[in-house]
Amino acid sequence: MRKLIYLLLLPIVFIGCQPKEAVTDNGGRFIRIDGPNLVKPDGEKFFIQGINLGNWLNPEGYMFFFGGEAASYRKINEAFCEMVGPDFTNQFWREFKKNYITEDDIKYIKSTGMNSIRIPFHYKQFTNEDYMGLDSSHDGFELIDQVIEWCRQQDLYVILDMHDAPGGQTGDNIDDSYGFPWLMTDEGSKAMFCDIWKNVASHYANDTIVLGYDLLNEPIAHYFLEADAHLNDSLESLYKRCVEAIRTVDKNHIVLLGGAQWNGNFKVFKDSKFDSKLMYTCHRYWCDTLQANIQDFVQFRDSVNLPIYMGETGENTNEWIAGWTRLMERNNIGWHYWPYKKMVPNSCMVTIPKPENWDLIVEYTKQDRATFEKIRKTRPNQSLVKKAMSDLLENMKFNNCVKNEGYILAMGMKP
Repeated sequence: MRKLIYLLLLPIVFIGCQPKEAVTDNGGRFIRIDGPNLVKPDGEKFFIQGINLGNWLNPEGYMFFFGGEAASYRKINEAFCEMVGPDFTNQFWREFKKNYITEDDIKYIKSTGMNSIRIPFHYKQFTNEDYMGLDSSHDGFELIDQVIEWCRQQDLYVILDMHDAPGGQTGDNIDDSYGFPWLMTDEGSKAMFCDIWKNVASHYANDTIVLGYDLLNEPIAHYFLEADAHLNDSLESLYKRCVEAIRTVDKNHIVLLGGAQWNGNFKVFKDSKFDSKLMYTCHRYWCDTLQANIQDFVQFRDSVNLPIYMGETGENTNEWIAGWTRLMERNNIGWHYWPYKKMVPNSCMVTIPKPENWDLIVEYTKQDRATFEKIRKTRPNQSLVKKAMSDLLENMKFNNCVKNEGYILAMGMKP
């Protein structure tokens, strides 16, 4: 049965390049690991200071002011299609991807003093599944290649992050899933996960501006542990399987492993050095800024003598950001704050102005839309909705965004 499931999934996986023979870097052109530190090719220590391009290739409802009724891409897309139809919605997503992150955004990130970015992506960018306006010939490589080239010109390193994995790795809106981390239990999803990463790694195997591959974002939410405690036991073996697949095509890049329960639980790792190019990535939000709030990560880092960095944090006041940044840097923990840009004001580097009549869309997503009759009765004016969605596409362009100077200063950067 497992073989049959895998064979049925094969046609939707291999988009992009075909795997190439792995080439080992013997010239020291890539960032490497030296104990708890990252080291650049010139021998200088590299301390990660940067930002996440959240919402670009993995839309999240709260960044549109949506609540739980439209918290993930799948539900956002459904609401848009109900209001304005699939054709307009598909065109919206195609323009969204073009406008949300541009060369001007990358130049600005560099100008603040940051040295790297993290690119969250949805696995569907590399399959034939319907996603963000396309149902085949997805543009994942095209979009990411363009941003990587802009980063190369600006000397910004890139970490690639699979934010939404086949089957879902988290079981919440974070992974655009169906309410359970099916990746941890379903063979078809595991095979697809490893094959997509192998395909991505083959494509970027010799690209030195790519720092590494963040395999899974925030795997296994805590909600499931009471009934399914075994889920945690499956994480390390899945990581090993994926790294083995990657190493058949790419022996150069660092692989980043996140802990279970929102990248916070590192007790799941029993064989922390199963590959020679591993580092770890933690996330933490909404806590105090005391040593005790980061000590568990420090202890794990010291016990394995490998780098750990804060792949996500933020969404807080300027005062908190300043204190948390100092705390991380005192503890030799690099950081990528979340996110770079969103409509929700203040807790990001730049804010997208909210379009006129956007609240009509927000209110619709809150309505009971369980039947077609209810959709018909609650649907807002289509012309106003289309205008608001079109205005958003214009407002998200860098020149139309508002810089949050206090937030950027709090990170120790220059507005």
